Amino acid sequence: MFLLIPGGGIDFNEQIYYLSLRLDKTRKFSATKGLIALSKTPLNLPLGIQVWKSELRRNRHLLIEGYTMTAVEGGADAYRFTVAASAEKIPSILRAFCDGQVEEAFLILEYYPHEVLPAQEEAAIPEVFYSAYCPIDELFRLLDPYMDRLVHDGFVGFGLANNRCGLEIFFSEEKTISCFTDNPVRVTNLMHRLGLPHIEETSFHMDLGHDHLSLLCHPDGSLPEPLSGYSRMELDFIRFCAEIVEDLDMYPVEETLSFFLTRKEQDAIEAQLKSSLAYSEYATEDFGSFLLDWNDFVTECTEGFDGDLIDYQMGLHLRDVIEYVIEHADADLTSKLLDIVNDSDERFQKLLTDRRKRIDRPSESAPIEPMPFWYQGVVEKPGATLRRDLIRKDWFKPAR
Repeated sequence: MFLLIPGGGIDFNEQIYYLSLRLDKTRKFSATKGLIALSKTPLNLPLGIQVWKSELRRNRHLLIEGYTMTAVEGGADAYRFTVAASAEKIPSILRAFCDGQVEEAFLILEYYPHEVLPAQEEAAIPEVFYSAYCPIDELFRLLDPYMDRLVHDGFVGFGLANNRCGLEIFFSEEKTISCFTDNPVRVTNLMHRLGLPHIEETSFHMDLGHDHLSLLCHPDGSLPEPLSGYSRMELDFIRFCAEIVEDLDMYPVEETLSFFLTRKEQDAIEAQLKSSLAYSEYATEDFGSFLLDWNDFVTECTEGFDGDLIDYQMGLHLRDVIEYVIEHADADLTSKLLDIVNDSDERFQKLLTDRRKRIDRPSESAPIEPMPFWYQGVVEKPGATLRRDLIRKDWFKPAR
């Protein structure tokens, strides 16, 4: 028997949930024990998703609102929530996730900047854009004129993230919300307040046969308010997404690397960097950006590095900072970071030539012994500027 006493800054529902989470980790994971049962609400899908009628008949059930929760593989105390909610609730849910947790975030926008032709043999891949960090209020103010179109168009996904606070929430082109968090108690309690029940076993609409529709697919005059007030040009997702990219000065990113660092992990990383004379200036920065920038640097080197020698050395410096954390972290975090950089490291090693020679380590980096592989040799596709600088350093003279 367990005695639960409400108080201590956490409400009664959260206490019940927390106990259930700990009990069920050794058995079957459940987030709903002890929570008040919520009624099932039919799911009112955005206009951009149309489930095949044959699928609905075959499954013999109505699509309903709700969420699932799963532990992130390889992540200590990291969880992914998948939420299906009616279209009219999406803006308020996104805002509720942010309120009281983060003061600023960056916008993530995913869409197809070029027209997708039905006859294309290869599946089209959307492009992803990030903004700089902005205050939450300002982001929602800028998105407000576009919100209905973002929610309803079947070829657009968008979301908000703050890596340092351990939060990422994304409303995909599949029209479900994905949230990564290290605070499942808070999110579960939020779902309860929003009237969204936990569903242990269900088929979301994205698991059924369905079509994606742009807002331009609908006949003139058939769209409901407020979408009916837009012109055909204003309904074109290529155009209104391009406006958002321009308004927020967003930049394209390569979505080849995916990871989630909890606040506990980032606090540990910050403490390690603060203790380093060489890297203490990076302690308060988002460590995730170092991992992403290293991956981007390797991708740039694969295609042909266009910077000079100093730019190249600073790219290697990114890996030095990462290595310092890897060497000083606990075993679990070390293993996780090695898994994150493994693919980038392998790709970079394959690019290196003339590995008998060494690139000079930048003065900003702390010594690493033995000399790490990223300083051994140079990439096989140096641009004209890097090649010029290497010639001045006698790089291409035969080694003695």
